Amino acid sequence: MNNLLLEQITLFVNDNIIRFHIKRIEALKTLKLLDVLKRKNPYLFRAKNILTSQDLIENILDAYLSSKEETLFGDFLEQLAIFICKNVFDGKKSAAKGIDLEFERNGNYYIVSIKSGPNWGNSGQIDNLKSTFRQAKRILMTNNGMKKPIIAVNGCCYGKEGSPDKIEYFKYCGQEFWELISGESHLYVDIIEPLGYQAKQKNEQFYESYAAVINEFSYQFTKDFCSHGKIDWENLIKFNSGRQK
Repeated sequence: MNNLLLEQITLFVNDNIIRFHIKRIEALKTLKLLDVLKRKNPYLFRAKNILTSQDLIENILDAYLSSKEETLFGDFLEQLAIFICKNVFDGKKSAAKGIDLEFERNGNYYIVSIKSGPNWGNSGQIDNLKSTFRQAKRILMTNNGMKKPIIAVNGCCYGKEGSPDKIEYFKYCGQEFWELISGESHLYVDIIEPLGYQAKQKNEQFYESYAAVINEFSYQFTKDFCSHGKIDWENLIKFNSGRQK
């Protein structure tokens, strides 16, 4: 890989990965127990035979954080992809709705919608993506007078796709996506090392906040939703799913 490009990527990651870790902690600190309880399925936790407040809180919190972190890190990877493409192919953040990246390569003009992983949407969301690509192409050709072939791409930061040709667009995942936007076939591996910048230190800070939330929420849950040392499932179900008054 181009050493200068790798240095630029490392500097970008070092400057921006910290924000990801900060947002993880902020997501914990702004969380309210009752808000989380309203969004989660209490029937599932009952079926898993969860018996203690701490076990239930950890299950709820871990499910919430997994989804939140996927979103936060997906946003970071999108920014990284745009940064890399800008440095290599003079790519730019797109102003078109639903399109994240535009760049020219080998005489073609690419419009890219970036997703974290390959399994991001249902059939309705995929139809919306196709519509977005069609509209973006029309605007480029009519308003901007684009003469170059326009190639629509659903780029996924990780995973694999055995059939990339989706007729109206191409779906490139993992190595193929990172190579498309950089021209470097090994980039998908090379970015692993910079992503670990201060990871140990930041994760220690995160788990201090995580432990504090577990303790606080467990105490509050025991006070509000336990009776005689046991989880009051009926009370929890009524809070989560009872008719609004």
